[in-house]
Amino acid sequence: MEIKRQIEGKLIAWQKSKKRKPLLLRGARQVGKTFLLKRFGKTNFSNIAYFNFEEQPELKQFFLQTKDTNRLLENLTLVHGKPIEPQKTLIIFDEIQECNEALNSLKYFNENTPQYAIACAGSLLGVALSKGQSFPVGKVDILQVQPLEFLEFLSADDPALFDYLENIDKPEPLPDIFFNPLVDKLKKYFICGGMPEAAVSLLEEKDIDKTQQVLQNILNAYALDFSKHAEAKDVPKINHIFSSVPSQLARENKKFLYQAAQPGARAREYENALLWLADAGLLYRIFRTSKPGLPLSAYDDLSAFKLYLLDVGLLRRLSGLHPSAISEGNRLFSAFKGALTENFVLQHLISQLETTPRYWTSGAQAEVDFIIQSGNEVIPAEVKSDENIRSRSLTLYHQQYNPPLRIRYSLQNLRLQDGLLNIPVFMAGYTQKLLMLLNKSK
Repeated sequence: MEIKRQIEGKLIAWQKSKKRKPLLLRGARQVGKTFLLKRFGKTNFSNIAYFNFEEQPELKQFFLQTKDTNRLLENLTLVHGKPIEPQKTLIIFDEIQECNEALNSLKYFNENTPQYAIACAGSLLGVALSKGQSFPVGKVDILQVQPLEFLEFLSADDPALFDYLENIDKPEPLPDIFFNPLVDKLKKYFICGGMPEAAVSLLEEKDIDKTQQVLQNILNAYALDFSKHAEAKDVPKINHIFSSVPSQLARENKKFLYQAAQPGARAREYENALLWLADAGLLYRIFRTSKPGLPLSAYDDLSAFKLYLLDVGLLRRLSGLHPSAISEGNRLFSAFKGALTENFVLQHLISQLETTPRYWTSGAQAEVDFIIQSGNEVIPAEVKSDENIRSRSLTLYHQQYNPPLRIRYSLQNLRLQDGLLNIPVFMAGYTQKLLMLLNKSK
């Protein structure tokens, strides 16, 4: 099974661009970067020339010896064993973060041989750059690859339901005949999450045990990355922080506490470990805003933040919640006080918005899960894990700031009432589209 990814449209636009630069795909390990590039090359080019700097470390010698792109292409052609033709061959540099000289060479490919199509992937590129390695700023096109979104999963699992959602053009309730199956599909997605191999194992092979093993293998691979690529002194701290995310999100006050990761831990001792995880793309750090003003970044409280994992399926696996919860009503959504649902919503907001969401608190009285900046609008968004939609926090926020629009994600139906837009959780990926529809109707 091959699941169509939304980012493929951006890859085609890159290929056709008259100002095309070497392309860099960023994203955590196992989100499908290499598969995407190989499928894209197979579909849109005559040939693929694939080079992996992790599996073929001897390739680094070419880039150490010269910056002459024509000479580099001659050497790569010898290794490839076939002609590398301008426009017809997609050159793939995989795990490019393993060779800083190759990363820097993209500048010269852009300037001297722009007729060649070069696409690169780097799973730990953020970690490499955080160590002070140089980067060809302005000489590459960059795309971020996230785990599969629910809508991509749905397009493979039930194309008819996907097409129905795609054609919604008003914030009006969905008929039960569509709404109820979509809730079931969402629960199914929560089992595998958006890691492509896990999703395929569930959709194609319908093997929950294999899905469990795939997710565990990915977590194990991340742990190996900690040991292999992080400073030795930081490895235990990275493990403590990563493993603590489920318990941190299970608390009523989800503000991250270093002491909850490891008793006696202090921020200054664990900060490098936290930054490593963020640079690796394995977690999101969401800051508290001191004031929901524009731009959001101007009002960050850097001392208070929440941590979320890159993928809800990995969060479920790491937390130990068994897949059997799918057959137990809404138990899946109430586990960890909605932590899974919050993580799901955040994943889909990050993929749509230019600005990372924040969160807001009012002393010990209220906490609004996410503050969204969409254009020049600041919108509070609350996440409810089931049909219970009472929200004291959103009410307090409304009383204090009187925003023109509020958002609530829940398992209730789509509707707009008194400035409150209720979005079914399974439609979180349509948040920006719904906001655009509302703006057009004003």
